[in-house]
Amino acid sequence: MHRRTFVAGSLTAAVAAAAPSTAAARTVGMTDVERLRSKFASLIASDHRHGGKRGIEQRAASLADEALNLQNSGSATQRVRSNLYATAASFRSSAMWAAIDGRRYHDAIGHMREAQALAELSGDQAIKFRIWSHAGTLYRHMGRPADALAANDVARNLYITRRDPLFASLGIARQMAIQGVAQDRRGLSRTFDQARDAMGRAEPSAPRPVWLLAFYDEAELHSLALSAYLAVGDWPTAEYHAHRCLAALRPHMRRSRAISTSRLAHAQLAQGQADAATRTAMSVPTDAATQHARVSRMLQEFSAALRATAPGSTSVSIWTEHTAAWRTPA
Repeated sequence: MHRRTFVAGSLTAAVAAAAPSTAAARTVGMTDVERLRSKFASLIASDHRHGGKRGIEQRAASLADEALNLQNSGSATQRVRSNLYATAASFRSSAMWAAIDGRRYHDAIGHMREAQALAELSGDQAIKFRIWSHAGTLYRHMGRPADALAANDVARNLYITRRDPLFASLGIARQMAIQGVAQDRRGLSRTFDQARDAMGRAEPSAPRPVWLLAFYDEAELHSLALSAYLAVGDWPTAEYHAHRCLAALRPHMRRSRAISTSRLAHAQLAQGQADAATRTAMSVPTDAATQHARVSRMLQEFSAALRATAPGSTSVSIWTEHTAAWRTPA
């Protein structure tokens, strides 16, 4: 992982960017931080609607720079400066996530290194957790389970996971997804139970960052289980978790619904349910099917699998006609 190397390199750049300007005349305060946080909340909402878009990535990176520029714009207390670094790290981690979601992994690694440097400057445990947990997800999608587990372990070993069981639950749940990629099927059920138990111990009213409250709940727990069981080829259990996920998803989680629906179609098809799988895949909204990199990839793989397992069937004809409409100009 070479954590010290890439954090130290980015740390130098971040410190330089944040060096105080001799021309500064104003005082930077928590009002400025709160203004940026409101933009962060808006960015999170956009991500859950659209996900993976390069525009979201660029907007997040720009807002990270805006937060750093405030460090140069005037005097500030140490508390304010720490919060500005944490906010900049939050934006940069959102840029990282958008790049992961769009399968732009090289870009994601660059954002990760900047985010890690800023998080170290901030001392904020919650944002450190987010970044290292995202790093685990990045390496999982890249097919590097050993690195994924190492990164996720950094997140899981932070003090915040002992203070708040909801953070612990998310760390365990993402470990479960990594176990799937590593083909560790024997430990999946136990890990799921541990994540669910930690979630049950979490105090509902405890103060938590907006990024965590916006997505981590029972639906996401089942989504990560769905990913894990698909990876090990346990199709019936994957289908079970898919239905549980879709039933619990909040309305704003449009990207998550498209991903889980696509995964459900795969699980059904692998069990020989070509007709049901085709109906499921057809329920994915066109914008997600054609514009979201992860969803598009999954549906392309579904199309190939459908033609291989049910050649010449009515399901293939229906699916072919359905996907042809995606390529037809309006």
